[in-house]
Amino acid sequence: MVRNIVILGGNSHPALTENICNILGLPVSNRTLSKFSVGETRCEIKDSVRGKDVFIIQSGGGSVNDHLMELCIMISACKIGSAKRVTAVLPLFPYSRQPDLPYNKAGAPLSKPPTEVPKDKYTFESVPATPAPGIQKTPGFSNDTDLSRAMSRTSLTNGNCHSNGLVNGTSRSNGETSTNGDPVSGPARPGLTTMHTQSFTTHDLQNPALINTFQAKPGYKRWVAQAGTLVADLLTCAGADHVVALDLHDPQYQGFFDIPMDNLYGRPLLQRYIQQNIPDYRDAVIVSPDAGGAKRATAIADSLGMEFALIHKERRPTRITDRQNATMMLVGNVANRVCILIDDLVDTANTITRAAKLLRKERATTVYALITHGVFSGDAIQRINLSAIDKIVVTNSVPQIEHKKVCSKLDVLDVSPIFAEAIRRIHHGESISVLFQYD
Repeated sequence: MVRNIVILGGNSHPALTENICNILGLPVSNRTLSKFSVGETRCEIKDSVRGKDVFIIQSGGGSVNDHLMELCIMISACKIGSAKRVTAVLPLFPYSRQPDLPYNKAGAPLSKPPTEVPKDKYTFESVPATPAPGIQKTPGFSNDTDLSRAMSRTSLTNGNCHSNGLVNGTSRSNGETSTNGDPVSGPARPGLTTMHTQSFTTHDLQNPALINTFQAKPGYKRWVAQAGTLVADLLTCAGADHVVALDLHDPQYQGFFDIPMDNLYGRPLLQRYIQQNIPDYRDAVIVSPDAGGAKRATAIADSLGMEFALIHKERRPTRITDRQNATMMLVGNVANRVCILIDDLVDTANTITRAAKLLRKERATTVYALITHGVFSGDAIQRINLSAIDKIVVTNSVPQIEHKKVCSKLDVLDVSPIFAEAIRRIHHGESISVLFQYD
């Protein structure tokens, strides 16, 4: 029995909240969480939270935007109710896959410079070329130009005014051409390229002709919001004092918070399942379906003394060979062996099913898929039922009851003991490092 603690649950995963409370020997605190007819979320905490240690359990699956707003409102309500500390427990952290720049359909970052932009032309997002023999340091100047002398004659005015013999930014005493195209008498300086300083900037609406000359590269001003940092700021501003999550898609997400953030791991559950449910598991091969999950998969392979293989997603157009399925290539030998795919999250199940197809093509005998978060959006369940996967194992970080009814290949592991132990240790001020010990 843990005292002076309040466990609240959102609408995302009531079963997980109840399991955690049963392990801790606590009742689920009473609250009202509903919606008005207009769609706004209404929250009322029925139990007293004054001076209590409050833990709010809310996962990120399903209607993720509604669940995120519910979580923020519940955190704010507890802080207003004079809670001593509010900890947000998120088995599946929402928007955890958006901490960096997304990719377009071709697979290249949106910030990548287009290939059609010449090297000697600059845009607002490009950088000057590296100085080298034969490469102009500044567009508009030749290599033999005296840059200091040329810059000294450039006008600082931006209008049609006269200043020290300068008219519209062009001198009329050195033999250069004036802005209206008429030649001007006077000796010309050797080696100085004729310059025409514009009278208006590209942002001056009084001269549309100059504005039209501005050519933005593809992707210019198509800024992409990095929603990962935004969610971290929302939870902090709502009043959260501590955040607990499970298997973040990107570990650097922890650095977005100004408050303590603990990232728990589902790796012990997956390792235990391999040891207890896969015959002769040491002869099997751990496979990462993409390069991003290689570190996660190799950690399990090293811990269990198993071999490792990698499926590399080739984003560039290449010739399809015998060891390549569409844009996926296998690195490693899986012939006549059991393969275990390891990943942190399955959403549409496109990557994991294509990886299983490639493994079958390489003569793998059995294909297991061990996933921490099984979101299964869209037609993911139908895709898995028709795929080469023999068994897929996920945790109940998001509700899996409906998925299990329509997918006979699905097994579910319970993560409530991990969160219950983490809540108990955080409440008593104990270290949670024991939860990171896998062996």
